[in-house]
Amino acid sequence: MTAALLVIDVQNDYFPDGAFPLWNTAATLDATVAAIGRARQRGEPVVLVQHLAATSDSPLLKAGTPGAEIHPRILAAAPDAPVVVKRFADSFHQTGLGEVLAGRGVDHLRIAGMMTQNCIAHTALSRGADPYRVSVLSDCTTTVDPAIHRFALNALSTRVALVADAEAA
Repeated sequence: MTAALLVIDVQNDYFPDGAFPLWNTAATLDATVAAIGRARQRGEPVVLVQHLAATSDSPLLKAGTPGAEIHPRILAAAPDAPVVVKRFADSFHQTGLGEVLAGRGVDHLRIAGMMTQNCIAHTALSRGADPYRVSVLSDCTTTVDPAIHRFALNALSTRVALVADAEAA
């Protein structure tokens, strides 16, 4: 089995000085950087996903802005990781993610990133994810507040495995 770590939307706009700060970003960033390190030690590919707003009037994640850039600690932890750009919550929808994963022989996705109830959930439950065993790294995801984060993880738990990264195998 070949696992890959998919890091979704860990972008500057979601941090304290960004356009839409989320809850618990410092701890989530630390856990995600550690997960990248463990994936690399295991020889697993890391794939980064970057959301760019579909319209120029979006208040966040606008192409060409500092807020839309992937957080520098993520880029430093995975400098050679491919970056898949998306315009929708589902990281597979109208992107080359499936091809990137197929080219690496991946059959298990470990998902980390921002907006548990949105981009994490839509990617984990995507028709594009059907060929993969999917795990969501619960300590490597976050959203607007702890209650919505817990609700989203609970909803996902009926369809995908929820694990802390240190438990991921």
